Amino acid sequence: MAEVSAASREMIERLIAFDTTSRNSNLELIEFIRSYLSELGVESELVHDQSGAKANLYATLGPKDRGGIALSGHTDVVPVDGQDWTRDPWKVVEQDGKLFGRGTCDMKGFIAVCLAWAPRFLEQARSMPVHFCFTYDEEVGCLGVRPLLAHLASKTVRPRMAIIGEPTSMRVVNAHKGKLSMRAHFHGLECHSSLAPQGVNAVEFAARLIVMLSDFGQRKSREGPFDRAYDVPFTTAHTGTVEGGTALNIVPKDCTFDFEFRYLPMEDPQALLREVVDYAHQQLLPQMRSVFPEAAIEFEEISAFSGLNIPDDHEIVQLAKALTGANSTTKVAFGTEAGLISDAGIPSVVCGPGDIAQAHKPDEFISLEQLALCEAFMNRLCERIAGD
Repeated sequence: MAEVSAASREMIERLIAFDTTSRNSNLELIEFIRSYLSELGVESELVHDQSGAKANLYATLGPKDRGGIALSGHTDVVPVDGQDWTRDPWKVVEQDGKLFGRGTCDMKGFIAVCLAWAPRFLEQARSMPVHFCFTYDEEVGCLGVRPLLAHLASKTVRPRMAIIGEPTSMRVVNAHKGKLSMRAHFHGLECHSSLAPQGVNAVEFAARLIVMLSDFGQRKSREGPFDRAYDVPFTTAHTGTVEGGTALNIVPKDCTFDFEFRYLPMEDPQALLREVVDYAHQQLLPQMRSVFPEAAIEFEEISAFSGLNIPDDHEIVQLAKALTGANSTTKVAFGTEAGLISDAGIPSVVCGPGDIAQAHKPDEFISLEQLALCEAFMNRLCERIAGD
């Protein structure tokens, strides 16, 4: 069985005990990390959200007069509500070479190893520093990383590159899809269903746009563009929720549905959206207004994050490969904060312990083998930051 340090085990247990589901504050966990780093002589900067109930943490271990490598991860986790857990999700349980608990895989396991290695980073960081970037609300739209990046943009010295420790089984991911999530609001005219032609059925017009989105996705699957390195090698369109109407005998005046694009980095998400909006406004809205001039179709952005596409020969890719011992890179369909961080001028890759297949599931776990690989990664990083 893989050997994992006592420091990493203890840190994972401490972090999992904080219920940092995205709807909750993460301040207790952040204050724990800040106190831990303070005892090591490391100052932390906090970047709060507007409510003050959540915060990002930024800390530099080593020289402060030069850019270095950021180790980045999110502190929030997805809910356990309605999931069939067979154990307490907020208490780490070891069984069959695995550590169970909400967030062990996604992604407190990585953060725990980072923190466990902090004393070694401090001892070794001579040629370049290590920066910790721990964010809030990644799971609900990569919200926290945005004010953190704005804060870093104001600094004279900031990270030169970053590794985001989402679960990739310690493979180096240098490309992933982007996401644009939207909400469409249809406003029609209600009337008694016996007089249906006198109304504007918002549900029916919304359904026509949903069908258009389905056709759009089918066209992408046939015509591309394609990148065969992805498990789903084309851009996808998906409708997730629909809400409208009040009673069967009333023509519904309102309907709302949520949809998203998971797009290849080579595609422009605004161009994808324009095709949908143009169809709605040019084909559907005139028909609605021929009956009711005040009918409307409105679009609202829910969340978005950029795709990632870092060249294989980039410094951060070569460094991550050296730290993992890998000879190749891979691409994934799920999104991370890496796209936004790279857009902010800090080239990033994704590499962390655990299997994404375990994320968000009941009885989430991370294997001891994966944690041991992550620790080996950190040992190699210590050698790199020590320099000659």
